[in-house]
Amino acid sequence: MNIAIIGYGKMGKLIEREVLERGHRVAAIVDPFVPAGAGGLSGAPVYRTAGEAAGLDAADAAIEFTRPDTAPGNMFALIERRIPAVVGTTGWLARLEEIRAAVETAGSSLLWASNFSLGVNLFYRIAAYAARLADPFPEYDVGGWEAHHNKKADSPSGTARTLVEGVLAGMSRKTAAVWDTLDRPPKAEELHYPSLRTGSLPGVHTLIFDSPADTIEITHTARNREGFAAGALRAAEWLARCSGSGSAGEPRQGVFTMDDVLADILPG
Repeated sequence: MNIAIIGYGKMGKLIEREVLERGHRVAAIVDPFVPAGAGGLSGAPVYRTAGEAAGLDAADAAIEFTRPDTAPGNMFALIERRIPAVVGTTGWLARLEEIRAAVETAGSSLLWASNFSLGVNLFYRIAAYAARLADPFPEYDVGGWEAHHNKKADSPSGTARTLVEGVLAGMSRKTAAVWDTLDRPPKAEELHYPSLRTGSLPGVHTLIFDSPADTIEITHTARNREGFAAGALRAAEWLARCSGSGSAGEPRQGVFTMDDVLADILPG
C-alpha cells in the first residue's frame, strides 16, 4: 500500500516509521519546511504543497497531520484528486460540513478523528458508559481536565471536545460544557473541563465523578505519540480497504471517524 504523508513534523516522522514497519511504502511527503527532493527514512519525494505533489497520484491513501490553518486546503486538494484522506489535525471542525459536501461531490473519502490512539478511542466509550451509569445519581457531580505540551496550538484539545461530547450525550442533567476559567461556581447543568499547557506532555485526559462520600476518576495518559501514528495507519488501511500488509482494494466513499473503524473490530 502506498501512503502519502502530509506534514513532516514529529507525527509525520512517526507515521513514516510505522508505514515502513508495517510493510507499506511512502509515496510522497508534503511539507513546505522540508527541502524538495528525497527525504526521510523512506527516501520518498518531498513537495511543498498537496496541490503540486505529483507523487500523490501513486498514493492509495494520505495521512494528514499539520495545523488548523493549513489542514482544510490539504483536505480539498486530496478530495479533488480522490485520494482517501486520514486527517489527524484538530481545530478545523467549523468547516466539517463544507468538507463533507466536497467529499460527496467528488465521490471521495475522508476519515477524521480528534485522536487516533486506540486507547483514547476505547477511553471515549468507557467514559460515555460511565456517564450513563452516573446520570441517575445527582450526588455525583461530573467534571475533569486535560493537559498537553506547551507547543499545542488548540485549547481545549480535540480529544477533550470529543470526550465531553460523548459524556453529555449520555447524561440528562449535564447539558453544556464550560472550557474556560470560571470566576463563579459552575451551574448544576454545566460540566467544567479546563485545559493546562505545560512542558512536553503528549496528553492527559481525566474525567471525575465526585460525591460527598467518594470520587471515581477515569484517566487516559499518553506515554508517547506512537499510538497516534499506529492508529492513523490502521485508519488509512481501513479507509482504502487494505489488510495489514496487502495491496489496497476499492476505497470507501464518504466521511468517517474512528468510530466506524472500531465498529468493524469490537463485538456488537
